Amino acid sequence: MITLSPLKRRIVYVIVFEIVAIISSTFVLMKLSNSDASESLPVAMMVSLAAIIWNFIYNTAFEAWERRKRIVRRTLWIRSAHAFGFEGGLVLICLPLYMIWYDVGLVKAFMMEVALLLFFLVYTFTFTLIFDKIFTLPHHSKPATAS
Repeated sequence: MITLSPLKRRIVYVIVFEIVAIISSTFVLMKLSNSDASESLPVAMMVSLAAIIWNFIYNTAFEAWERRKRIVRRTLWIRSAHAFGFEGGLVLICLPLYMIWYDVGLVKAFMMEVALLLFFLVYTFTFTLIFDKIFTLPHHSKPATAS
């Protein structure tokens, strides 16, 4: 097992996650659009970049909203609202991209996005599970001391 500082761990997570995501989603997009890698790889890269930027913007705004509302605990409802808000924003970003790049209608673009959302649900769960086995949390690597 490898232990990194929290910042290094997050950076490694994002870089490895996105590299594997770009490669994997290229294949998913190729299948969904009946295209080849030269057409789907740029889309996968654009979606990855959009997701990183949107993640930063959305989480910054969400956390500012939590501070304003003085929310100190994320309940199931707040976590659900956070997830739906993030994914909803990403859908709004990706739909026009698919429609323009692949020259498809709204319904086809939406079906592509649904397929990718399902793929990423499984991928994120699996990736995080494996990542956490390889890169331990800093506070998990130190022996507990008696107080």
